Amino acid sequence: MLVSQILRSKGDSVFTIAPTETIAAVAALLNSRKVGALVVLDAEQVVGIVSERDVVRALANGGAAALGRPVSGVMTKDVLFAQPGETVDSLLGRMTDRRIRHLPVCEKERLVGIVSIGDLVKSKISEVEAEADGLKAYIAAS
Repeated sequence: MLVSQILRSKGDSVFTIAPTETIAAVAALLNSRKVGALVVLDAEQVVGIVSERDVVRALANGGAAALGRPVSGVMTKDVLFAQPGETVDSLLGRMTDRRIRHLPVCEKERLVGIVSIGDLVKSKISEVEAEADGLKAYIAAS
């Protein structure tokens, strides 16, 4: 299965935030959108990604005062990207090795979606179940 197929199934909406917004704004948006990460955009260019973990670390290190600090201070700046033509297996390996849970999907330097480790695992499970059903049908027909 390809990333593009996952995006067709789940949709291509990506929740974003500006690097100048506060950590409090990140927490509010993560909560209201029920997502685990936001892509940080500066003039349509991806400059980072900020997750629930980043918010927790900021609060643990800076207390309540951290909520007023800008996203740019806690976001991950070295963003890994996925391409629509990549396979689920290749992304699962990359995400596991790097211990990350979200990958923005870019095509020709344009943000076109985001996939989570949960999206990939769900896809992989569906693929394995379909294969098992096919084998059962083959055996039953024999």
